[in-house]
Amino acid sequence: MKVISLFAGAGGMDLGFIKAGFDIIWANDFNEDAVETYKRNIGDHIILKDITNIPSDEIPGETGEVDLIIGGFPCQGFSIANKNRSMKDERNFLYLEMLRIIRDKKPKFFVAENVKGLLSMEKGAVIQMIKKDFEEIGYKVDYKLINAADHGVPQARERVFIIGNRLGIENPFPKETHADLFPGEDNYTNLNIKLFSEKDLEEKKPYVTVKETIEHLSDVDLLNGKVDDFVEVNGKKVYNHIASTTVESKFWGRKYPVNQHEICDYLKEWRTKAKQSTKKIDEYFGYKHTAGHWFRKDNKSGSIPNPSDWWKLKELLGFDDKYDEAVTTFIEKEIKFEQSLRITNWNRASDTITATSPEIHINKHRRLSVRECAMLQTFPDDHIFVGSLNSQYRQVGNAVPTKLAEKIAKEIKKSIENNLKM
Repeated sequence: MKVISLFAGAGGMDLGFIKAGFDIIWANDFNEDAVETYKRNIGDHIILKDITNIPSDEIPGETGEVDLIIGGFPCQGFSIANKNRSMKDERNFLYLEMLRIIRDKKPKFFVAENVKGLLSMEKGAVIQMIKKDFEEIGYKVDYKLINAADHGVPQARERVFIIGNRLGIENPFPKETHADLFPGEDNYTNLNIKLFSEKDLEEKKPYVTVKETIEHLSDVDLLNGKVDDFVEVNGKKVYNHIASTTVESKFWGRKYPVNQHEICDYLKEWRTKAKQSTKKIDEYFGYKHTAGHWFRKDNKSGSIPNPSDWWKLKELLGFDDKYDEAVTTFIEKEIKFEQSLRITNWNRASDTITATSPEIHINKHRRLSVRECAMLQTFPDDHIFVGSLNSQYRQVGNAVPTKLAEKIAKEIKKSIENNLKM
């Protein structure tokens, strides 16, 4: 069954449909890193180009030959996080590009994904406008707010899925298989607590937790700045285990004030005595252009080694004990439970993985790594992301959880096959 994928990003939704047996014949996105990630993991059938500049006849598949068109059209203007969202925001009308291609290609089904805020925008007028637009080109259209955690994804992620078909049949949505059976005191603040019957308790599994998904990476050193691009854990290669560590100054910080320029002069003096170059020190640590920052007086790029690096550097350079206590003594500082400073929940499904700074790891030393976020989005472990750290976070956070996409895909495939038998 042939699929066209619009706004494909790093390929989370596409992977789910591929796993369900669909064939993606063409995909598109205008983010270069996302396209490179897609090519590396899925295939070269993705095009790096603004969809508004792509005529329908340049997309493979004659009218009526394509079975399905999928896509999560950009949602910045729709998002409830954007207090200034408006019907006037031109990004809100990129769904019209999807509408255009669906109108011209006439697939049997289409699936569109967007944020929860779409339902409340303009007091519900926007979702009704979108529904009507698709109905006017010949599709039966339904939409549903789906929580990924209800389908075995270790993440409480609510998104709107719009499904349409021109076969005159009911639009299929996957049946919920999981539930928050043991909510506890720290239950989600943004989701309604449900009361479950004995039948629910028998038929549904408890939510998949953060702990059972990523605990095995808790004590694994980050690959930040390392020459190697993967680390072996339990006999498996783990890629993209890189993360923001900026939380240390807010949560786990040095007990004593330390002057970076002073430490820089000190380390340079001992490096000279030991006759070691920054290149050799990088090789010793397995870093790429990282050790040099310890010997640079620059408020933007200069840095002080973390405790583990400090002790290892001391073995190499043989410096005295003058700064040992000041550099390596850390204390836990007061934690402010603000949105950007939130610590991940260990014993339940994760809060929504976003496209910006992820939550802080339970060890409070760093944020969740790109790989940990990808696992909570149910990407395969061998799906490798490219680009800067922030770009990788963005690619993962913008994706549709692969496992949820697969469940939706299976329902649609079943509907198409049953219709062909009629």
